[in-house]
Amino acid sequence: MRKHVPFIFLAVSLALTACSGGGEPSASDSPAPTKEEIAYFDCLKGQGVKITHTDYGAPRVDKDDPSAKKLPAAQEACKDKVPPPHSPEPAAPEVLAAARAESECLREQGVTWYPDPDPVTGDISDRAMTPEQVAELKTKHADALKKCRSERNPGRKAVLGG
Repeated sequence: MRKHVPFIFLAVSLALTACSGGGEPSASDSPAPTKEEIAYFDCLKGQGVKITHTDYGAPRVDKDDPSAKKLPAAQEACKDKVPPPHSPEPAAPEVLAAARAESECLREQGVTWYPDPDPVTGDISDRAMTPEQVAELKTKHADALKKCRSERNPGRKAVLGG
């Protein structure tokens, strides 16, 4: 029996490790719905819209149900209960600094219309540039973008749009 103890211990350890997950995000990692979200979806349900719930309990409109046709009227009736938007995840200070430096560098390179990054996330909003400017950035100013990204943020690849 003693010969089998290490094997049994190893088998149980492997089984427990497999069950613990590999660090991959799952539905259970998502935040629980807020009171405001629950109240809004309860209101929609009261207006006759079928509501389903995700694996982690978040309410969602069942868009495959015929009651989804009532959604526009239900949204209007429940507009005073619309929950506030979630706050964006703040970027690390070094990410913000690099994003600011990239914007400044691009303007120094002649892309005078290039916007400043969002002061919280460091992202450039899709709405901050026109489609024409995005196209121009990818063609006429591609070298400037590549230069500014490699100079100011060596870890960031010079991939347009991301």
